[in-house]
Amino acid sequence: MKQTLLSLFFLWLSSATIWAQNSGNRYTISGYVREKGSQEALIGVNIYLPGTSTGTTTNTYGFYSLTLPAQDSLALAFSFVGYESVQQTVSLRRNTELNILLTPGRLLSEVTVTGNRSQEKVSESAQMSSVEIPIDQIKKIPAFLGEKDVLKVLQLMPGVQKGSEGSTGIYVRGGGPDQNLVILDDAVVYNANHLFGFFSVFNGDALKSVELIKGGFPARYGGRLSSVIEMNMKEGNKEKLHGEGGIGLIASRLTLEGPIQKGKSSFLISGRRTYLDVLARPIIRAESNGEAMAGYYFYDLNAKVNYDFGRKDKVYLSGYFGRDRFFARETPQAEQSTKTNAGLFWGNGTGTLRWNHLFSEKLFSNASLIFSNYTFQIFADEESSRRNGTQLENQLYQLRYNSGIRDFAVKYDLDYYPNPKHAIRFGVQSTYHKFTPSAVVLKDTEAEQFRDEVDAIRVVESGVYAEDTWKPTHRWRVHGGLRLSHFQHKAVNYIRPEPRLSTAFVLKPDFSVKASYALMNQYVHLLSNTGIGLPTDLWVPTTDRIKPQQSQQVAAGFAKDFTKAGSLFEGLTLTVEGYYKTMKNIINYREGASFLLLDNPESANEVRWEDNVTAGRGWSYGGEFLLQKKAGRFSGWIGYTLSWTQWQFPELNFGKKFFPRYDRRHDISLVGIYELSPRITLSGTWVYGTGNALTVPLADYPSRPHQPVNNLFNSYYPGGFYPFSRPANDYGEKNSFRAEAYHRMDFGIQFHKKKRHHERTWEFSVYNLYNRRNPFFYSLQNNDQGQVVLKRYSVFPIVPSFSYNFKF
Repeated sequence: MKQTLLSLFFLWLSSATIWAQNSGNRYTISGYVREKGSQEALIGVNIYLPGTSTGTTTNTYGFYSLTLPAQDSLALAFSFVGYESVQQTVSLRRNTELNILLTPGRLLSEVTVTGNRSQEKVSESAQMSSVEIPIDQIKKIPAFLGEKDVLKVLQLMPGVQKGSEGSTGIYVRGGGPDQNLVILDDAVVYNANHLFGFFSVFNGDALKSVELIKGGFPARYGGRLSSVIEMNMKEGNKEKLHGEGGIGLIASRLTLEGPIQKGKSSFLISGRRTYLDVLARPIIRAESNGEAMAGYYFYDLNAKVNYDFGRKDKVYLSGYFGRDRFFARETPQAEQSTKTNAGLFWGNGTGTLRWNHLFSEKLFSNASLIFSNYTFQIFADEESSRRNGTQLENQLYQLRYNSGIRDFAVKYDLDYYPNPKHAIRFGVQSTYHKFTPSAVVLKDTEAEQFRDEVDAIRVVESGVYAEDTWKPTHRWRVHGGLRLSHFQHKAVNYIRPEPRLSTAFVLKPDFSVKASYALMNQYVHLLSNTGIGLPTDLWVPTTDRIKPQQSQQVAAGFAKDFTKAGSLFEGLTLTVEGYYKTMKNIINYREGASFLLLDNPESANEVRWEDNVTAGRGWSYGGEFLLQKKAGRFSGWIGYTLSWTQWQFPELNFGKKFFPRYDRRHDISLVGIYELSPRITLSGTWVYGTGNALTVPLADYPSRPHQPVNNLFNSYYPGGFYPFSRPANDYGEKNSFRAEAYHRMDFGIQFHKKKRHHERTWEFSVYNLYNRRNPFFYSLQNNDQGQVVLKRYSVFPIVPSFSYNFKF
């Protein structure tokens, strides 16, 4: 099997090389496509010969290359969603460099330009299970508390399930939150959540592009089972100083970008901070008898600089740093009192240094040095004073808990464009991981002091890949690749091939059928007691006892573009897909296990974290429907998912299959954005989802202890028996209860006005417009008649918000 896959792939490479060698009198036209006015590189711009299927797209850095037969007059078109199309006529008698500037489309011109975007066809791409959302659309969709959130918009796509109410949790085609590869400028972001999941760490003002891949993964991506979420930051305006920002109910943000050396170098810096701690401070002080302070805040900081050394070399340095912090401090005024200082904080830090080099008109390279760091900490200090006779005694209790993961990585990629039929990419990446699964320090003056730490785990994860986008005929599109992944932990080595294949057959213009297969391996795992993806969850590596997770996914469907000018459906794309995915070696906590070592500190040094987990299998299958319009006065999408997901662990649920919490049979999303006029934008969303699968008590039984209890009650009750009963719950099988369906409508309106030197926007939005009391959790309680009933709790009723945004 391995030899066959390798043979097929090298056959593709040899065919491309032979074709190039026998090409005769052919020349290459290449260059960069940027945005007019800012010189920002544009990703995914379509470059094509009008009236033919010959063409290519720009890569992540805006570079393109197209080799064609020599001719005196060559018409070449450039088109991109949200930008005015450009057509250039050139003489191709030698290798030619052609750099293009695209002008952002205006509201009234977008309707006119739409008909010229016929080559931006999802039906002509071999890639399937992929979604791109324009940043401009993300900023217009109504958001919780007015904070625009990339991950919450991705939740509105088919195949993507949301977590609990208001959270940014992402569950793609039956996978967990750890099975998503989240990339920001080549750096992995391990925990993308603020405020325990209510907001993500990504500030939309600093982003240039967002792409979600759910299946048919290109070989350049590895290390996760379910999805790739790739985000690229803006480079910064090379022509003039530009800024934008906003003031909202809970947070404010500001982004500045501009030239360092005009036309050659630029910078971008973007920051966001909440002020919940400032708003709550007067209330906390008013209710305290002494000096007290408590609160919460988070902040994000994005920065990027770049320098253009000329036609062949460019350098980029970018980074992100963010932090969440809960804190509580109290110093009572009384002499005999307790002084407390406690907190919880977590954060991410990333840094990427990239060097682009152009070897020739056909060969483009990028070298990256990458740093990523995620930390989580809990601390609690309690100092109490009490008088013993004439002496004042002090007692001290201290707790420290730390966990995290730190990465250092190198990455080298090459893009090779031998001819219009082939676009080849190959490269290598190696990452040094340092895991700290848990480290607990406890000090107590009344108990035996101990210090308990788990040694850091150091591992190396690497991969080498090659892939090719091949057009063997005018009807066939093939994207194939092979990734060879390697993982080393002490003396344990895993080497595993990962074949990938996506194909499309164009039945007729604007309509194609597609199929894909992908095998993925994952060497890092997230241990979670909740399944929500909170910062208290632990990242741990594959070891000699814990095998890598692995998935295989097949998908098939069709894609249709509606391009007829003047028709009702002009500019729409329709994709329908079905998929089947198997997962093995997924891990979960055993029943009753915990991430803390405090449960049994005396034996903690003898217990490894692997003793607390169990490995199992998973299955997910279903169908997805997406009707999408990305540009024009009216844009948005309709998404529907029908899916089933099951897990099975030998040590959970008596070894029987069960539905994980976020299995949902039906999921619907309706998103609409309407430019009522140049000054008013309306937007709305409606979502529906089958209720979560939960484990709740099925019955409540009274019980009495059958043995004497040796405690203080013995002095009051002869025989040591309690005179009252204690409840015992019967839970039945795991996740056998299905919560009520979730549905919600959001609405927003934006008022724009252009001033002489800036543009301002007032936005008013309403989350949960019709005040649906969606279930958050359930519990058993006694009603007024003494009956035990299941009670539903909700967290967010109707929530209005407003914000002020500006650009200059």
